[in-house]
Amino acid sequence: MRLQDRTIWGYRRENGRVGVRNYVAILPLDDISNAACEAVAAHIQGTIALPHAYGRLQFGEDLDLHFRTMIGTGANPNVAACVVIGIEPLWTQKVVDGIARTGKPVAGFSIEGNGDIATVAAASRKAKEFVHFASEKVRQECPLTDVWVAAKCGESDTTTGLASCPTVGNMYDKLVPLGLYGCFGETSELTGAEHLAAARAVSPEISEKFMKTWSAYQKDVIEAHKTSDLSDSQPTKGNIAGGLTTIEEKALGNLEKIGKKIKFIDVLQPAEAPAQGSGLYFMDTSSAAAECCTLQAAAGYVIHCFPTGQGNVIGNPIMPVIKISGNPRTVRVMSEHIDVDVSGVVRRELTIDEAGDLMIDMIARTANGRFTAAEALGHREFVMTKLYRSA
Repeated sequence: MRLQDRTIWGYRRENGRVGVRNYVAILPLDDISNAACEAVAAHIQGTIALPHAYGRLQFGEDLDLHFRTMIGTGANPNVAACVVIGIEPLWTQKVVDGIARTGKPVAGFSIEGNGDIATVAAASRKAKEFVHFASEKVRQECPLTDVWVAAKCGESDTTTGLASCPTVGNMYDKLVPLGLYGCFGETSELTGAEHLAAARAVSPEISEKFMKTWSAYQKDVIEAHKTSDLSDSQPTKGNIAGGLTTIEEKALGNLEKIGKKIKFIDVLQPAEAPAQGSGLYFMDTSSAAAECCTLQAAAGYVIHCFPTGQGNVIGNPIMPVIKISGNPRTVRVMSEHIDVDVSGVVRRELTIDEAGDLMIDMIARTANGRFTAAEALGHREFVMTKLYRSA
């Protein structure tokens, strides 16, 4: 079958997007609503709570990011319906209204003036109603390229830049020209290869936008807060054990994820949904795995490709995370975490083109319902990005 004719079986949502999972999410607006959300999820089978640490006394750009992440998470096509619980009604309703623009069922409940018990009871009734709605959804045949696929790498080593990242890049080179939406990020981990990344922009304007974003991260985050340099975090101790001694070496391998042929068409804020049509996007994100995945899921991506060398175990509660490794030792000793074994590349038994085909096959299988290793092992890391301390 020609690649452009490949299909998957997914959930066509009210706004036309395609999801590959069918969750009823119980979403806390703020940290003090976590207990109520978890109580609802404990009472009603078929729901998933997404507790997190923030949402109180945030302001400015940080508050905007919080709302964007909350709304985007509930709006993700892998979520069939959503219950939002917050301490105060106005902010809760803002998130409800944002999610409702997708056309999916959503309801909000506020604890203030009602208390946990009454709120949990009311939210549980609505969650049960949503579970019945979601459980009758039927998968439909959809083009493979209707599935939005994000990528980042973690616990990288020398094999990541040689095998697993190029595997993802080969997948993007094949699918993006056919209409796929892709996304890469990890702003700090492009340090030393930022000029190469900028050269892969579709236009001088987008290249400049990328460099402004990268430079702002260097100035406003790294230079403003470092105590010496990046060496305690970039590269990590695991990176160094795997043979990557500098951030520049790490960046060169990281950039292999965007392939050899395609260009990225826009630069996104954290958790910003792409709006320029199909293509590859760069998103300004932390390089921390759980934060980056949470932001990409909030932007609407429904599957994540995660190359790893030393063995990162990250998952996400609403976006399946596919692990790819080219490290023979990791594939052997951490086999339960690896979905796609491309260690044959470093043994010269597998070409990058063949590895890319394996990646595409796993994306299709995951879209059709196969649990990723992270899903089977219960990894549901959901971590909000916070720009500065609250008021």
